[in-house]
Amino acid sequence: MPNVITFGIALVGMALAAGHVSDMSPGAALGGLAIGLALMLPGHLFGGTGAGDVKLFAALGTLLGPMRIMEAFLYTAIAGGFIAVVVARRRKTLGATLQRTAELVGTGGANVAEIEQASTDNRFAYAPAIAIGALAAAIGL
Repeated sequence: MPNVITFGIALVGMALAAGHVSDMSPGAALGGLAIGLALMLPGHLFGGTGAGDVKLFAALGTLLGPMRIMEAFLYTAIAGGFIAVVVARRRKTLGATLQRTAELVGTGGANVAEIEQASTDNRFAYAPAIAIGALAAAIGL
């Protein structure tokens, strides 16, 4: 996700809050940014998401605020899981993906290195899941 997009979203969110165009105060917009960052950063640190995804989610926090960004995180996780299953099925790796996921849960993460090998072709774009999650939170589902 290009910085111009993520920083642009954050600037728009802060400007809307500062100009009293939204129902959020600048402090709430910053709070949403901080919570969005805090929710997504661990996934990046453990190799699960890219830095662009973290920046995008944090930037959306300026538009959604602290409570809605937490809702967006839950909706994003659900959408991401659904997209992961669809992608694995299309790649004909659903069985192996489910087996590695079960091992991950069963071993408390002992097989992370195996899962993260570049040859496993287990990456997919997460921005669509973030967009779905943010939209679901924004409309109040």
